Formats: sequence, structure tokens, C-alpha cells
Amino acid sequence: MAEVVRRWAVRLADTDGVGLSADALADVLQGVARDVLAKVDAGREAAIRRFSALYSAAPMGIALADPSGEIVEVNAALGTFLGQKPEDLRGRHIADLGFSRRDGERLRAGLEELEETDVEHYRERVRLAHADDAGTWADITLASLPGDRSGSAYPVLMVLDANEVHSLQETLRHQSVHDALTGLSNGSRFNTMLEAALSPSARDQIALVYLDIDGFKVINDGLGAGVGDQVLRGIARKLKDVFASPDTIVARLSGDGFAILLRGKLNPSDVITLVERALEELGEPIYLGDHGIGVSASAGIVVRDVTEGGPEDLQRAAEIALHRAKEAGKAQWMLFDPELDARDRARYRLGAEIAGALENGEFSLIYQPTVRLADHGRLAAVNAALRWHHPELGELDSAEFYPLADTTGMTIPLGKWLLARSLAAAARWRERYGEAAPEVCVRLPRRLAIEPDLVRLVKDQLDTYRLPAHALRLCTDSASLLDPRGEVLESLSVLSDLGAKLVLTVSGSADLELIPAHGLKVQHAVLTGPAVDAVADSEDEAAARHLDQLITRARELQLRIGAEGVVDARHAERLRAHGVLAARGPFVATSATDDEVDELIERHRGQR
Repeated sequence: MAEVVRRWAVRLADTDGVGLSADALADVLQGVARDVLAKVDAGREAAIRRFSALYSAAPMGIALADPSGEIVEVNAALGTFLGQKPEDLRGRHIADLGFSRRDGERLRAGLEELEETDVEHYRERVRLAHADDAGTWADITLASLPGDRSGSAYPVLMVLDANEVHSLQETLRHQSVHDALTGLSNGSRFNTMLEAALSPSARDQIALVYLDIDGFKVINDGLGAGVGDQVLRGIARKLKDVFASPDTIVARLSGDGFAILLRGKLNPSDVITLVERALEELGEPIYLGDHGIGVSASAGIVVRDVTEGGPEDLQRAAEIALHRAKEAGKAQWMLFDPELDARDRARYRLGAEIAGALENGEFSLIYQPTVRLADHGRLAAVNAALRWHHPELGELDSAEFYPLADTTGMTIPLGKWLLARSLAAAARWRERYGEAAPEVCVRLPRRLAIEPDLVRLVKDQLDTYRLPAHALRLCTDSASLLDPRGEVLESLSVLSDLGAKLVLTVSGSADLELIPAHGLKVQHAVLTGPAVDAVADSEDEAAARHLDQLITRARELQLRIGAEGVVDARHAERLRAHGVLAARGPFVATSATDDEVDELIERHRGQR
């Protein structure tokens, strides 16, 4: 300082207008310098006192370190937060405050980032080591304080308690990926884990099990939803106990639907063993008060290499396997069969094409003639049916596509089309042949038989073609009559009152007894199945006796008796001898087109 003052004093003394000597000027400048330094020192001391007071009283934990990261000073708040005395923390490296190696690496990475980049601070949530050997969650900030030399910096660590925030966030995260009732993974987490299990880097095998509780609605409706919830929690515990492997995830996907995802080196037999054990455990009663409640479950199983398809393929396969298990009688498992699935896909594709095929004119009518056995084979009626002229598969009979139409909701449109075209043909024959025209018999598909608007549909078509109701025969069976989904009996009764003739196919005495039991106005009974087949080749005594019993009962009910499935003339003659009046089958024609029906009518025209 003295040298600097002396240099400036000499320079000023040599300046025009200055009357003081260099020594005198030096004394003046030294006085000024002392005053300035005194004020600077006083300001610095005040700043240090303010910083110390703030540092000591701050509720935030603070640690000051030297350039290497070694702690030189710790405030009381940090000591309290970590359960240690501040002096015990001095001399430790900031990174050593981490609870785990990973936490320490994060702290060290933050120090390196401050040193090597221009960032002003580094923030992270880490666990710091507490005196009780537990980790405590903290939101930390690392920053740099300028040093006393140019370019030097001192790290400072600032710590905020994040335990409550972290706990709340973890709770919310858990709730977002777990089912609130059972504590199992929910559908969202399950889908995420499934996608991860099928990532390109995945190896070995994966198994997916879909499991549904059979008839769970009975528990809810019979014992109440509260009991149902307790049962679901019990089911979840059992599933977790059975599928306890670390590589296994158990999830609740819906009300009573569960899924299990297994990963690793798997084979179908091991997975099936676990599923069978789970089904057995679920069957053991869960005791809730006075109720010992056991459940059965159906399961669909898929086991494959992780490279064989994505999540959607796996889930679809499990759903199909589960559906087959339920169709097979429930309370069992079913393993996905790729070959069966390929056949089903072809069938489902066929079902999906029905609507377009109907619109594009791919359907036509085909008839099965019914002849009078005692009247030289004169045509009595024609049974109308649908035939599909598929562009790839050729001609398909109704038995090949009606079940699919039920699935896709196309039975009603097909039935309407069948009814309209049949009655149009009947009107044409009546106009051309008069009384020689045969009656048209329409076999009602079950879905059409239970249709609430059946009466209106039939009457509208009769009116459209100006046909009397007695020109139409409506054929149904016992399964349709007893179907609980529709008021078939009432509809048929109204149609009978309008004049339509009702035909019931009969395979046994129970079918006949439906007529008096429900007061049905049936005019015709068509024998089918074993009662007819048993006398095809010979006159078996027991079969003949059964046939006679059916015919006797039918006569008592004042029914006209026919038969279907008659194979040849001798078969027809045996049936005629027992009292069958009319028949259809290969002995006449397996099927006939419109033109062939015209030929049959012409052949016997005038014999009436």
C-alpha cells in the first residue's frame, strides 16, 4: 500500500498547480486510503455478520465446502435434518452424505457439472444418510460461491426436507398404477409391463393368463356388494400367493377379471400346473362371518416366445382361450391353440362378410320338396332355405353361416330376406298354378323366432305379396319355443290366429307335450332324428314301437304327421305304413331350385 501511495504522490506532485511536496502528498493519500479501507473493512464485517446470521438461522440445511468438495462448515438445520452434530459432518465430502451409492453418485455428478459447465446450480431429489442408518428424502441444490482468488469457487449444498412430498407423490403414484380394492396392479400398469416384457431386448418366454370368476354376479346379488368386495380381496391374496415369483405380475383388469403375466424360461406344463393350483385354491371357501364362500374360475392360457407377436396378439390369444374355457363349461382352463384359432379366424371372417354378401346379391333361395307319401309323390310343400354363393368358398348351406350370423347380428336381416323371397315365390306359383301351387314352409332361425316384431314382419310380407296367411307354414323347434329371450309362444299364437300354419319339429315325446302344455295351435309335426333314422334300413322292433308311440300321440293332438331325412323309397314306405303322411329328404331331392320346383309342380299338376 505504501509503495502505491508513494508512486501516486510523486505523479501528483509533478502536476501543474499542486503546491505540496511528494512527501506531503503521500501523507494525504495515505490518510484517504486508510479512511477508504476502514469503510471497506467495516462493510465487509457487516456483510459477514449478516451472512453468518442468515446461515445460522436458516431453516434450510446448508453445507459450505472447499473447492475439492470437502465440507468446512455446516449449519444447525442440516445437522438436525441428518440427526448429527454439525462438527461431525465437517471434513466429509459432500458426495459421502448420500444414503446409497446411487445417491452419492448423483451428488458427485452435480459437483462435476458445476465445475465443468456454466450452470449456476444443480437440483435433484436424493436420499441422504441419517444417523439412524435410514435414508431421508431431500430436495438438494448445489451452487458455487466465488472464492477469494480470481476464478476460484467454493461449492455450497442446500437441503430441503422432501419426505412428506415424496411420500405423497409415491402414494399418488401407487394409486395410479394399483387397483384400489385389491392392491394388485391395475390395467394401466399391467399393459405397460406387458409392453416392456415384449421389448426388442426381451428374451426367453412369456405367459399370459386371463382369469374370470364364474357367476360372480350371484355373490354380489345374493350377499351384497360389500361381501363381493371382500371376496375379491380374498381372491387377490390367493392369486398373489400362488403366482409369487419375482418375474410375475398379477393384476385386476375388471370387476371379476384378473390377469397374470409370467416371464422367464417357461413351458406350458409349468404354467398349467400353477393355473390348476390357483383354480383349486379359489375353490376353497373364504369365510366371511357365517358364510363360507368358494368360487370357481375359468382361465385362458398363452405361452410363447417373446419374439412371437406383440401385446395385442398375446392379449387376443388369451381372450380367445378364456372364451373357449367358458364355452366348454367354465371352472376350467384352456390353452390357446394356434391351429384352432386359424380356423376360427376364417369362420369369423366369413361372419363379417355376410352383410356385404347380402347387399351384393350372393344369397339365393333353395328348396327342399315335401311330398305326400300316399298320393304318388305329389308336391305338398317346399321348405325354403338360404344358400350363399361365396366367391371363394363356393356354395354354402345355411348351417355353415347362420351360427355366424347370430354372432354378428345378421340373423334378422337374413331372416327378413328369406321370408320376403319365399313369399314372393309363393305368390308367383299361386298366380301361375292356382290350387296346384305348394305351400311354402319357412324354418325360423332361432334369433328370428324370438324377434318381438316377428308378427309384424310376417304380416307385412303377406300383405306385400297379397297372400292368404294359410299359404305360409312357419316351422320352429322346442329350443326356440323355450328360449327365454323372446315371447315366441305369444307370437306364434297370433300368427296362427291370422291363419299361418305352424309346424313343430319333433325328436321325442317331450317335444310333442309342449303343444298341450302351452296351448299351441300347431297343425303339423315333422318327425326328425333317431325316431326316423332308426327305421331307415330295417324294421327294428323297439324303434318301430317308439315311432308308433310318437305318431299315436300326434294323432291324439290332431296333427298332420310328416318326416324329414328320408333316404330312399323303402324308408318312405316304412314310414307311410306307420302313419306318416308326407316326407322330405334324398328320396325326393336333396334340394331344388325355382325352376326344378316348377318342374315338380308341372309333373303332378292336375292330379289334385
